[in-house]
Amino acid sequence: MSATHTTPRPAVAATTPLSRMTALARAELTLLGRTRGALVAALFVPLVMPVSVRSAAEEMDLAGAGLDTGTLVLPAAIGFSLLFAVYSVLVGVFVVRREELVLKRLRTGELRDVEILAGSALPAALTGLAQCLLLTAGCVALLDLSAPSAPHLVVLGLLLGLVMCAALAAATASFTRTGESAQATPMPLLLVSMMGSGMFVPLELLPDKVASVCELLPLTPVVTLVRGGWTGDLSAYEALGALATAVAWILIAVFAVRRWFRWEPRR
Repeated sequence: MSATHTTPRPAVAATTPLSRMTALARAELTLLGRTRGALVAALFVPLVMPVSVRSAAEEMDLAGAGLDTGTLVLPAAIGFSLLFAVYSVLVGVFVVRREELVLKRLRTGELRDVEILAGSALPAALTGLAQCLLLTAGCVALLDLSAPSAPHLVVLGLLLGLVMCAALAAATASFTRTGESAQATPMPLLLVSMMGSGMFVPLELLPDKVASVCELLPLTPVVTLVRGGWTGDLSAYEALGALATAVAWILIAVFAVRRWFRWEPRR
């Protein structure tokens, strides 16, 4: 009785969530580099906007609020980077990839939904992180800032801001129909955050009732944690309040994505 010979099957390389997201992020980074509008928003706008904040600071009584030009401009610079390099860019990324059926095709493979969103967001998030670090170094050097009094609050605020802006971008994309409208739908959050989250005008200089409302805006806890981490004037109660507000917005955004995010074009 002759032995039966079987042809060995080629081994299939095992993949992990990290490897799948890394491969997707690498492809997304290539596509992002070909989009001029996104590059301008991500790289140049956040570098220019802090200049206008510094000019506005000259007209304010910052000393009365326990601040100076550096502690006003630095959190604002980080906020601009999060808004433009992460949030605004990712709204366009999610919408355009959906309209081009990229998201639909990705769902037919090994990637899970959360891996698709996280992998797509990773290049913009890393760009925003690198830009925040660059802006921080620039502000420290040019505005004569001392070392942060509570660096853990600065790091916490930055990380929460990255996660929040990515989640809010996916939520905003849920209600954005086309790539063209993706240029307009981020504007409400951009404008409200710039005007009310302490980026141009510190909450300490606003009327108490207005400041109480502005404390609930999405980007306010990020600015509060970064600024408080630098000045050391943030109490534990205030830090916990800012943390709770940031986490609440992240949970709201995640709920909105799970409930309304669309993976195929609207017809």
